[in-house]
Order: sequence, then structure tokens, then C-alpha cells
Amino acid sequence: MINTQSQHNSHPNWLVGSPTKVQVAAALWMGSIGLLILGLQPILLGAMFTEARLNLDELALVATAELITIGIGSVVFGLALSTRHLKLKSAVMMLLIAGLNQSMFYAHTPHKILGIRAVTGLIEGGAVAVAMELIARSRHAEFVGGLFVTLQTVAQSLLALLFALWVIPHFGSNGGFSALAIVGIASLALAALVPSYYGDLPKQAGSAGGVLSLKAIISLLVIVLLIMGLGAIWAFLEPIGAQNGIDGKTVGVMLSASLAVQVVAALVATSVAQRLNYRAALAGCGLIVIGSAAVLSQKPSLAVCWVAVILLGSIWTFIVPFFVALTLDADPKRDTVLLVPAATLTGAAMGPLAASVFIVDGNVGPVLPFSSSVALGSMVLLMVFILIARRRPVTLRT
Repeated sequence: MINTQSQHNSHPNWLVGSPTKVQVAAALWMGSIGLLILGLQPILLGAMFTEARLNLDELALVATAELITIGIGSVVFGLALSTRHLKLKSAVMMLLIAGLNQSMFYAHTPHKILGIRAVTGLIEGGAVAVAMELIARSRHAEFVGGLFVTLQTVAQSLLALLFALWVIPHFGSNGGFSALAIVGIASLALAALVPSYYGDLPKQAGSAGGVLSLKAIISLLVIVLLIMGLGAIWAFLEPIGAQNGIDGKTVGVMLSASLAVQVVAALVATSVAQRLNYRAALAGCGLIVIGSAAVLSQKPSLAVCWVAVILLGSIWTFIVPFFVALTLDADPKRDTVLLVPAATLTGAAMGPLAASVFIVDGNVGPVLPFSSSVALGSMVLLMVFILIARRRPVTLRT
């Protein structure tokens, strides 16, 4: 049932409801809590590997499982559950995330670690849905999406620095998960500031939108393939650097520098998202992935490698608001925008997994043409989407 407020809302910034800036910030923080693990996984899983809690194969499985379940959780919570009683739901999710992170103290086998992280991912996905549901109701969804990316990136960067310099060296992996539990408990205060109810999105008369429409499916495939190409290079950056004569320490410095660049990229994307056409932004990012893969395959100089890594790192956060714009264009009903995190996480998980099939005897060279191929596939689908999109106007964009 669509409520009267949804049908007649005239707020300049919201299709339905009128959340305050504090409420918006609280909702976006809930989603940021759900995605904190993305920036901390390398540190936490690396610590568990060092402590012999996981071997390399188990580490990869745990990382992939949590990424996938975050995506699943965001879809289930976003499409199957209502946006009523959000204060209570947010508080429960923060408590569950805190409890599951603290329970890592008692995960003494790889199977228990895998189980806990998979369940945690489902709840984290629910927290992401709290933010995405709000973004879907904004008349300026690209801008609010950019704010979301900026907030989560800053939080990940600050916590990654704290974990690397103090938490992990002094308290190990369990200390890191305890720190995440503390963050979850502290976030209960902000959960109380989330709107109790977002309101139902207005229906579009005569709209053929929806997540099962051809345009929506193509838009999601564009996202998955582009992130697959990016993720494949990113996951194997250290061995790729080694084949180009760059030692692991230098690659580590490059990756650390890219975190700072990602914060800047998120800020830039937020400021230009409403002025820069998403088609141009996505095409540009796709060309960067393809070009960087080509450059890295030619044994470039250290300076050129630096440029390629910084450009690739910036895509992670710069591109998200334009994914939002793409899915809004694909689906006027705004259901598809809720699937952006799931599509992004699926691509991030599938990229390294699919690329690993082509690695033989430790030679990571084939990863680069694989990355170029899937990124090119994303660009082809983007062109198909543009051709299809010209057939009818989008009715909900303002």
C-alpha cells in the first residue's frame, strides 16, 4: 500500500519523507558499519594467517564468503523487509554485529571462523540496506550516495591506520575484532537517531521498471563486470608488481597511498556526481581499468606503476555514485538501486576467483588480459544499455 505522504510529497530533496541532516548521517553511518570490514579485511585476515588460524586457501574462502553474504544480506533486507521500525532494527543489527565480532574469540577452527564471518556478513548487509533505502528516496541520490561512500571510506581509512599501528601489534586479530565490537556498541547511540520509518516509494504510472527488466539486468551486469576487472588486478597487485621488478614493500606503500586517494576520490565524486554524466564517468573508469592492465603487462617503470595503481585505487570510491545513477536510469521504481552494493561485492569477490583460474605455476601475467576482457565486456554492455535507454524517457529523475 502506498501512503498519502508518498504520493504527494513535495520536499525539494526527498521523494518521500523529510529526514533531517542528523537522521541522514545516522542512516548512512549504519551502512558504513556494514562495510567497515571491506577496508579492514586485509589487516584482520593477514593477522589470522600470521597467527596460523587460517592458511592461504582458508583465508581466501573466509574473505569471499563475507563479501558474498554482505551482498546477499543487503538484497534480502532491502527488497524483502519493510522500512518500518528502523530504529529498533538498526539497534538490533548493531548489537548482533558487535556480538558476532566478539565471538571470534571462541572461533578456534577455520570452520567456525568461516561460519561466524558468513553470518556477520548477512547482518552487515542489513545495515548497508538501511543506508541504501534512504539513498533510493533522495531526489539527489547520486549526491547522497557520494556522501555514503565518503563516510565509509574515511571510517575505513582511520580504523585501518589504528589497527595497523596499534590494535593488531598489541592485541592480535582478536583485539581487532573486539575493536569492531566496540564500534558496534558505540553505534547504538546513532541507531536511535535513524528515522523510524522512511515511507513507501511512490509508484510510477505506466512504468516498466523493476529489477527484472532488461535495462535493470544490464545495468547490474555492467557493475559486476567492471568491478570484476578492477578487483582481479587489485587482488594480485603484489605478484604483478614482483613480475615488474617491484618489491612487496613498495607495493604495500602504493596500496597505503591509494587509501588516501580513495578518500579524495569519494569527495570529488560527491561534488561532481550531479553534474558529470554517469555514462562518461563509467566509460572513463572502464578505460582506466583496461589501460592500466595493458600498461602493467608491459613491464613499465616504477613511476608509471605508481600512476596506474593510484588511478585504479581511485576508481573504488569514485565510481559508486555513478553506479547509483546508472541503476536509477535503468529502473524508475528505484528497486534496482538497492542492489548496487550486492552487484559491487559480487564483482569484487568473483574477479580474483575467476582470474585465479588462469594462473599457472605462479605466473600472474594472464590476470591482466582477463581484467581487460571483463572490463571491455562491461563497456560493451554499457553501450547496449545506452541504446536501449533511448527508447523511453526516465520519469522519476529530477
